[in-house]
Amino acid sequence: MAKEEKARAKKEQVRGKAKEAMGRMAGNERMTAEGKAEQKKGDARQAKEKGKDTFKH
Repeated sequence: MAKEEKARAKKEQVRGKAKEAMGRMAGNERMTAEGKAEQKKGDARQAKEKGKDTFKH
């Protein structure tokens, strides 16, 4: 389960970066903001999983 969540977090981060870059190239502020938000969501998920790992060991 933890591996799936970590992979999901990484996917959100990568997708967010791509969306942010596309938004910047297109001059679309909304898409840029959505990309940043998606990255932060992935960051939060990753931090949660790292916290779980810390308390397991």
